[in-house]
Amino acid sequence: MGIIQNIVDYCTQMIAQGGYVFGLILVFLESFLPFLPLSVFVALNVNAFGFFLGVLISWLGTCLGSYTCYLLFRLLESKLTEKFLNRKTVKKVHNAIDKFKKIKFTELVLILTLPFTPSCIVNILSGLTNMPKEKYLWAIAIGKSFTILFWGYVGKSIIKNITDLKSLIYIGIALILAYILSKIISHKWDIE
Repeated sequence: MGIIQNIVDYCTQMIAQGGYVFGLILVFLESFLPFLPLSVFVALNVNAFGFFLGVLISWLGTCLGSYTCYLLFRLLESKLTEKFLNRKTVKKVHNAIDKFKKIKFTELVLILTLPFTPSCIVNILSGLTNMPKEKYLWAIAIGKSFTILFWGYVGKSIIKNITDLKSLIYIGIALILAYILSKIISHKWDIE
C-alpha cells in the first residue's frame, strides 16, 4: 500500500503544481477520450485542491468538455456519419440517433448522473441529433454535478482510507452497485 500512496502523492503534487487550469484540462479531455479515468482525475483534483474546489474544478471541466464535444458533433452532423462510416455502421448510428432524438430531459439528466455512463457517447449522440443547446447544457450542468460529487467523495474516501480494508470494501460495494445500475439503465435505453 505504500507504493500506491506514493503514486497518489506524486500525482496530487503534479496536479497541484499545474494549478487549477491543469486540473480542469484533465477532466475536459475525458469528455473526448472516454478511456481516460474521470474518477481518478476528480479524486486527484479533490486531493490537490480540497473537496469543494476540487469538485468545482472537475465539474467545470467536465461541463465545458461535454458541451464542446456536443457542439463539435452538432457541427459535423451528417458529414461525419456518411463519409467515414460504412453502410452497416451508418445504419446502426442512425438507429441510435433516432432513439436518442426521443429522449426526455429527465431521462437525459438521469443518464448523465450515473457514474459509469460513457459520457463521450452521450455527447456525440446529443450533437448528432441536433438536440437543443439549452436542453443539453442544463442536462449536463445538473447530471454532471451528481457524478462529480460521487467521484469526489469516493475518490477522497479511497485516498484517505487506502490502508483501511473495511472502507475499501464499502467503497467497492458502492462502485459495483453504481456500475450495475448504469448497466441496467443503459441496457433499458439501449445506449451502449
